Amino acid sequence: MTRLLDAQGLEISHEGHRTRLKWHRLRKQFADPLFSAEVMAEGFAAGASMELDLRVRADGGFVVLHDEDLEGETTGHGSVAEKSIGDLRNINMQEGDRPLILSEDLAAMMQSTHPAALLQFDMKDDYEAIGARGVAHLATHFRDIAASVIVSADSLDLIVAVKEKLPHLLRGIDCTDKLYNIGQARGWKAVETELRADLSGPTEPDTIYLHWPLILDAANQGLDLIALCRDEGKRVDAWTFTLKDPEAGFSEVEWQGFSALMALKPDQITTDEAPATERAWRRRMAD
Repeated sequence: MTRLLDAQGLEISHEGHRTRLKWHRLRKQFADPLFSAEVMAEGFAAGASMELDLRVRADGGFVVLHDEDLEGETTGHGSVAEKSIGDLRNINMQEGDRPLILSEDLAAMMQSTHPAALLQFDMKDDYEAIGARGVAHLATHFRDIAASVIVSADSLDLIVAVKEKLPHLLRGIDCTDKLYNIGQARGWKAVETELRADLSGPTEPDTIYLHWPLILDAANQGLDLIALCRDEGKRVDAWTFTLKDPEAGFSEVEWQGFSALMALKPDQITTDEAPATERAWRRRMAD
């Protein structure tokens, strides 16, 4: 029973395969505040895989936020892209009245980390919005950091630009929306063809981010997207699986989906409830 309580929410081992549990939006558990610097520090110390979202500012730098407007997550108003660093220094997160994390702050926080720690920068703007100036900002501030970083986006042009300016950073692409649309219009064979093209394309991605129901839908039709990616030397992150009741563990429906996903051996699963998911898995395996 002690092992259940000690679960850190870092990974699940199953049939000789390790699946990392990635902390979505810097949350180890859903009760944590959104984009918490304290949770990020804990994850850096523990060797966690974590994700945060970046929005471009008017001055070409970035701020850790998901939405394009400030109203939903912060005490501010208006478009993030119209705000300078000075504007954002005077705005706080709604939860806990905490200061926003700017890209300059982030670079300073990443000087000391566990060697296994991995931080995903999920870029929420496309290359048209970020441009060469934004990529140059990333290159200036994240060229010499100690932490491992993977930059992800659904904008392939942006990831190609990052590859050219910051070749030492890992890269990820999220093809989910495009694959859903192709699947509905042209079927699963067309999905396979498109994904293969992206895997061998100019972004040279390390990780492919896919919505977990898309992975299961494809598997039910005989297309193993994870195996397809792995055959090309790529990792797969299945997003975002979060227990509705972390104390109770898996409902039967959740267990059906999660166990089917684990059988396909994803490299990583994104979740807002990492320790609870690990505990719930161990309970089911012990039954």
